[in-house]
Amino acid sequence: MATVKKKTTRTAKKPAAGAKKKKVPRESEPAEEVDAEETPAAESNGAATPRRRTTVQAMAASQRDISVSEFFAKNRHLLGFDNPRKALLTTVKEAVDNSLDACEEAGILPEVWVHIEQTATDRYKVGIQDNGPGILKKQIPLIFGKLLYGSKFHRLRQSRGQQGIGISAAGMYGVQTTGKPVKIISKVGASKPAHYYEIQIDTKKNEPRILNGKGEGVDIQPGEKGKADIQKHGIEWVEQPHGTRVTIELEAKFVRGRGSVGEYLEQTAIANPHVILHYLDPDNYEYLYDRSAQVLPPEPKEIKPHPYGVELGRLAAMLEEGTGVSLSEFLTTRFSRVNSAVAKRICQTAEVSTRANTRKIGRKEAEQLYHAIQKTKIAPPATDCICPIGEDLILKGLHKVVPGEFYAAATRPPAVYRGNPFQIEVGLTYGGTAPTQNVTKELLMELLGETDARTVRQFLVHTFNGLGGESADRIIKTANLGTRQTPGKLKPKEIEHLYDAMKNVNISEGQSMEVLRYANRVPLQFQQSSCAITQTVSQTNWRSYGLSQSRGGLPKGPVNLMVHIASVWVPFTSESKEAIANYPEIQKEIRLGLQAVGRKLGMFLNRRLRTKQQADRREIFQRYLKEVSTAVSEISGVEKTELYTQLLNVAKRRTADADMKLDERGRKIQEDPTQLDLGENVLIVDPTNHEAAINRVEVADDMETE
Repeated sequence: MATVKKKTTRTAKKPAAGAKKKKVPRESEPAEEVDAEETPAAESNGAATPRRRTTVQAMAASQRDISVSEFFAKNRHLLGFDNPRKALLTTVKEAVDNSLDACEEAGILPEVWVHIEQTATDRYKVGIQDNGPGILKKQIPLIFGKLLYGSKFHRLRQSRGQQGIGISAAGMYGVQTTGKPVKIISKVGASKPAHYYEIQIDTKKNEPRILNGKGEGVDIQPGEKGKADIQKHGIEWVEQPHGTRVTIELEAKFVRGRGSVGEYLEQTAIANPHVILHYLDPDNYEYLYDRSAQVLPPEPKEIKPHPYGVELGRLAAMLEEGTGVSLSEFLTTRFSRVNSAVAKRICQTAEVSTRANTRKIGRKEAEQLYHAIQKTKIAPPATDCICPIGEDLILKGLHKVVPGEFYAAATRPPAVYRGNPFQIEVGLTYGGTAPTQNVTKELLMELLGETDARTVRQFLVHTFNGLGGESADRIIKTANLGTRQTPGKLKPKEIEHLYDAMKNVNISEGQSMEVLRYANRVPLQFQQSSCAITQTVSQTNWRSYGLSQSRGGLPKGPVNLMVHIASVWVPFTSESKEAIANYPEIQKEIRLGLQAVGRKLGMFLNRRLRTKQQADRREIFQRYLKEVSTAVSEISGVEKTELYTQLLNVAKRRTADADMKLDERGRKIQEDPTQLDLGENVLIVDPTNHEAAINRVEVADDMETE
């Protein structure tokens, strides 16, 4: 149907004063020909368009492709290098993750050395070494000097890395900010030479540039001669028969507390109890996180993609990449959980022959196959491709690092999202010593001097895990400090008052729950509010388990919560791998895991409260029983001592819960629960015997530091 336009009559307007008159050609007069490229075209309203500034030919000449290295060099914030503080942590994280993956894949109990040294203002040198299998000579430049190079992207099995970006991106950031190349030394055996490279990425080509050894690197021979060469060239190396060390100098900012390297390594030790971590910080303090498990986690197996997780475009591409086999053979060999019977049902539903050649299947048939797969009942994918931590090791890791008196753990059965298997694990700690009470006066003065917080309140909240704003306010009020005072400008007397308040103020009620997020045993330390884990924790009703909670917020109390997702492909929200995407299947499993540990916590708190109430009742009874016995004896003539004993026995029976003790599963026992062995999923301990959360030992001057 044609569109009808209404013709309107317009009233002619007089030209404004000073306006130039424009000659309009009559209909009988021929219009002057104009060049469309040079003269602006007239709009319907009479306004002229701007003159063109370029041509399509010039625009085409300026267009070119860019490499992935060049893209991320200009968008490094996508990889976690958006500020110097995060850059330092991201560099350590990527190197440690690679070290742990290499050791576990080779069947070696991991031992990792982390050394951070300040070389100039806002410049640090980071060295990470492992006792892994080492790297072949020809692979070293590609691993550290080429983005999107690795073995993990194409394999469906659990691993810490996924994309082959992290460590090479860290090296690229180091070159950009300091101009210093990445230094790598690797040994594959005690009797074989070590390979030493100095590398930087050619961002235009996404290729490594080898700067030493005339572009071929340097081989260091084993034995004393090799040790002398290492010392001569200033190569940093902790003597090991095999392993790899990477050294990156970068622009960075070193901090303690939240979002720091120390916090990351501490959380890594929780989820990886089979690892030994050595950490030497810029202030020459050494930390040792010893292993509490002597056995490696089971090796996850590689699986084929599940049909439910393959989208239409990917299915069509796989068919095009096929070798011309029959459709039945294609389905049974390229996918998991598809046998000949399942393949036959898929083909029947799609109305395509099982003998059809994959190369002759068009887009229409591919779409029919895709919809047929969704309609066909297929068994869930195998779960031997993922490796959960396990309840027992979660309890050991939490008890070793996080102070508390009650520990609980729960592991959910494997589940599936988009055809990818995953498993949720939850660990919980309640009680223990407040983090502010484990600080010495000397350490407090150091922390105050090096913090970049603008106020004392910010300093307390950002330095001590789990310390909420309410608790910080109570400490500040007790110390008689102003809310806007600068930490670095506190006087000695004010520091003394702050220290006393941190030691004596009970902050358990105002303390916020500390959420420790993990993906494939790797701590997630940024973008907490946008993570599916944090959002699910906030949406859970913790009041039913004995904790106070404001609507939509985290619960209050001395609680540390650990949530771990193990999967062949973790759905991160960005390339920096800082938060989990909101898949309904994942959030459901997280919620069920939280409820499992929440019920255990609720039972523990209820029984502890009942014990306290009965103890208070018994104290009241005992306070007045002597007076009651004396009065009754005077009235009835009954012997006072005998009457008192009988009444006391009655009071003890009525308040029997005051003597109740709980075993490691929260059940009533008569023995001391602190003397019990580790249980299956619950542990109750004496919190006073836990080591201080902050324990730094200064390295002596005569000790060798790497």
